Amino acid sequence: MTRNSIAVASRVSPHLSALLNSRIKNPECEQPVTLMAVRCFLGDLLPADFNEAERMHHFDVSESLLDELDALIEAFGAAALAVDFAQANASEPLSRAIESVVNDENRENPPTLATVRDALLAGLGARLVGDGALEDDEDDTLLPEIESLIERFGADMSAEKVLCYE
Repeated sequence: MTRNSIAVASRVSPHLSALLNSRIKNPECEQPVTLMAVRCFLGDLLPADFNEAERMHHFDVSESLLDELDALIEAFGAAALAVDFAQANASEPLSRAIESVVNDENRENPPTLATVRDALLAGLGARLVGDGALEDDEDDTLLPEIESLIERFGADMSAEKVLCYE
Protein backbone atom coordinates (compact mmCIF):
# COMPACT_ATOMS: atom_id res chain seq x y z
CA MET A 1 0.00 0.00 0.00
CA THR A 2 1.33 3.40 -0.89
CA ARG A 3 1.11 6.32 1.47
CA ASN A 4 -0.69 9.48 0.38
CA SER A 5 1.80 12.20 -0.42
CA ILE A 6 -0.52 15.12 0.40
CA ALA A 7 -1.48 16.21 3.90
CA VAL A 8 -5.00 14.79 3.86
CA ALA A 9 -5.36 14.77 7.65
CA SER A 10 -6.17 18.47 7.51
CA ARG A 11 -9.35 17.58 5.56
CA VAL A 12 -10.66 15.25 8.27
CA SER A 13 -13.00 16.36 11.05
CA PRO A 14 -11.74 16.07 14.64
CA HIS A 15 -14.40 13.42 15.40
CA LEU A 16 -13.38 11.22 12.48
CA SER A 17 -9.72 11.75 13.31
CA ALA A 18 -10.37 10.56 16.87
CA LEU A 19 -12.13 7.46 15.53
CA LEU A 20 -9.27 6.75 13.13
CA ASN A 21 -6.70 7.15 15.89
CA SER A 22 -8.65 4.82 18.20
CA ARG A 23 -8.68 2.10 15.53
CA ILE A 24 -5.00 2.63 14.63
CA LYS A 25 -3.89 2.44 18.26
CA ASN A 26 -6.11 -0.56 19.10
CA PRO A 27 -3.75 -3.54 19.46
CA GLU A 28 -6.59 -5.93 18.59
CA CYS A 29 -7.06 -4.38 15.13
CA GLU A 30 -5.45 -6.03 12.18
CA GLN A 31 -2.65 -3.76 11.00
CA PRO A 32 -2.37 -1.74 8.85
CA VAL A 33 -5.80 -0.18 9.33
CA THR A 34 -7.46 0.96 6.10
CA LEU A 35 -10.32 3.37 5.54
CA MET A 36 -12.58 0.44 4.61
CA ALA A 37 -11.72 -1.38 7.83
CA VAL A 38 -12.76 1.71 9.82
CA ARG A 39 -15.90 2.04 7.66
CA CYS A 40 -16.84 -1.59 8.39
CA PHE A 41 -16.19 -1.10 12.11
CA LEU A 42 -18.37 2.01 12.23
CA GLY A 43 -21.10 0.39 10.14
CA ASP A 44 -21.15 -2.64 12.45
CA LEU A 45 -21.74 -0.39 15.46
CA LEU A 46 -24.97 0.98 14.01
CA PRO A 47 -28.18 -1.05 13.75
CA ALA A 48 -29.19 -1.82 10.16
CA ASP A 49 -32.44 0.17 10.44
CA PHE A 50 -30.46 3.23 11.56
CA ASN A 51 -28.19 3.00 8.52
CA GLU A 52 -31.21 2.90 6.21
CA ALA A 53 -33.00 5.73 8.02
CA GLU A 54 -29.89 7.90 7.91
CA ARG A 55 -29.52 7.39 4.16
CA MET A 56 -33.17 8.18 3.49
CA HIS A 57 -33.78 11.14 5.76
CA HIS A 58 -30.43 12.60 6.82
CA PHE A 59 -31.73 14.16 10.02
CA ASP A 60 -28.33 15.52 10.88
CA VAL A 61 -27.51 18.87 9.30
CA SER A 62 -23.79 18.23 9.48
CA GLU A 63 -22.03 15.48 7.59
CA SER A 64 -22.07 12.16 9.42
CA LEU A 65 -18.92 10.14 10.07
CA LEU A 66 -20.16 7.55 7.59
CA ASP A 67 -20.62 10.20 4.91
CA GLU A 68 -17.19 11.61 5.62
CA LEU A 69 -15.59 8.16 5.47
CA ASP A 70 -17.46 7.33 2.26
CA ALA A 71 -16.21 10.56 0.67
CA LEU A 72 -12.61 9.72 1.66
CA ILE A 73 -12.97 6.18 0.32
CA GLU A 74 -14.36 7.54 -2.94
CA ALA A 75 -11.51 10.05 -3.26
CA PHE A 76 -8.58 7.92 -2.06
CA GLY A 77 -9.72 4.30 -2.28
CA ALA A 78 -10.82 1.70 0.24
CA ALA A 79 -7.26 0.46 0.77
CA ALA A 80 -5.90 3.90 1.78
CA LEU A 81 -4.15 3.76 5.14
CA ALA A 82 -6.16 5.30 7.97
CA VAL A 83 -2.97 6.66 9.56
CA ASP A 84 -2.65 9.13 6.66
CA PHE A 85 -6.00 10.66 7.56
CA ALA A 86 -5.66 10.80 11.35
CA GLN A 87 -4.50 14.08 12.76
CA ALA A 88 -1.57 13.74 15.09
CA ASN A 89 -0.87 16.22 17.82
CA ALA A 90 1.59 16.16 20.61
CA SER A 91 0.31 15.42 24.09
CA GLU A 92 0.14 18.28 26.55
CA PRO A 93 3.48 17.33 28.21
CA LEU A 94 5.25 17.04 24.85
CA SER A 95 3.68 20.33 23.76
CA ARG A 96 5.24 21.97 26.82
CA ALA A 97 8.61 20.49 25.89
CA ILE A 98 8.24 21.70 22.29
CA GLU A 99 7.28 25.19 23.48
CA SER A 100 10.40 25.21 25.66
CA VAL A 101 12.55 24.51 22.60
CA VAL A 102 10.61 27.01 20.45
CA ASN A 103 11.05 29.74 23.07
CA ASP A 104 14.80 29.16 23.39
CA GLU A 105 16.32 32.57 22.64
CA ASN A 106 19.56 30.98 21.45
CA ARG A 107 17.81 29.14 18.63
CA GLU A 108 18.18 30.63 15.15
CA ASN A 109 15.87 28.31 13.18
CA PRO A 110 12.44 26.93 14.02
CA PRO A 111 12.86 23.55 15.71
CA THR A 112 12.12 20.30 13.92
CA LEU A 113 10.95 17.08 15.51
CA ALA A 114 14.59 15.91 15.44
CA THR A 115 15.64 19.05 17.30
CA VAL A 116 13.12 18.33 20.04
CA ARG A 117 14.26 14.69 20.23
CA ASP A 118 17.87 15.86 20.59
CA ALA A 119 16.85 18.28 23.35
CA LEU A 120 15.04 15.49 25.17
CA LEU A 121 18.07 13.23 24.87
CA ALA A 122 20.16 16.07 26.30
CA GLY A 123 17.98 16.26 29.43
CA LEU A 124 15.17 18.68 28.56
CA GLY A 125 12.55 16.46 30.19
CA ALA A 126 14.43 16.30 33.49
CA ARG A 127 14.93 20.07 33.41
CA LEU A 128 11.22 20.65 32.87
CA VAL A 129 10.42 18.30 35.78
CA GLY A 130 12.90 20.23 37.93
CA ASP A 131 11.28 23.53 36.90
CA GLY A 132 7.84 22.16 37.79
CA ALA A 133 6.56 22.34 34.20
CA LEU A 134 6.15 18.54 34.07
CA GLU A 135 5.26 15.85 36.59
CA ASP A 136 7.83 13.12 37.30
CA ASP A 137 5.93 10.46 35.38
CA GLU A 138 5.32 12.69 32.33
CA ASP A 139 9.02 12.80 31.50
CA ASP A 140 9.08 9.06 30.77
CA THR A 141 6.62 9.32 27.86
CA LEU A 142 8.22 12.20 25.94
CA LEU A 143 10.93 10.32 24.06
CA PRO A 144 8.71 7.46 22.80
CA GLU A 145 6.08 9.99 21.74
CA ILE A 146 8.52 12.18 19.77
CA GLU A 147 10.00 9.04 18.17
CA SER A 148 6.50 8.03 17.07
CA LEU A 149 5.89 11.46 15.53
CA ILE A 150 9.26 11.30 13.74
CA GLU A 151 8.42 7.88 12.38
CA ARG A 152 5.12 9.20 11.07
CA PHE A 153 6.10 12.64 9.75
CA GLY A 154 9.87 12.58 9.41
CA ALA A 155 12.62 14.18 11.45
CA ASP A 156 12.59 17.44 9.48
CA MET A 157 8.96 18.35 10.14
CA SER A 158 8.44 21.59 12.07
CA ALA A 159 7.78 20.75 15.70
CA GLU A 160 5.31 23.62 15.98
CA LYS A 161 2.90 21.83 13.62
CA VAL A 162 2.15 19.15 16.21
CA LEU A 163 1.60 21.47 19.17
CA CYS A 164 -1.66 20.84 20.98
CA TYR A 165 -3.32 23.35 23.25
CA GLU A 166 -5.84 21.80 25.66
